[in-house]
Amino acid sequence: MELNTFGYVEKGEAGISWREAFPDEFLENEGGICLKVTRERKGLSQTALSRMTGIPQPHISEMEGGKRPIGKKNASLLGEALGVNYRVFL
Repeated sequence: MELNTFGYVEKGEAGISWREAFPDEFLENEGGICLKVTRERKGLSQTALSRMTGIPQPHISEMEGGKRPIGKKNASLLGEALGVNYRVFL
């Protein structure tokens, strides 16, 4: 099977934007997915991130799952702890 059937394009071909490549579920929870991926890439558990930020672990879980908004204050705390620009979580 050719990879272009999955949306991959040859280098130099016009492709779709990254937002078009992801399902609607991702777009509805962009900040939460970015939080989870960034946390996991840093090798941190939700509990460890909670200790670093003071944000309760259940709240981090809810943010990652799209059940709780992250908000600017929490985004700033998370960005500082994870070493990324806080705006990726908003």
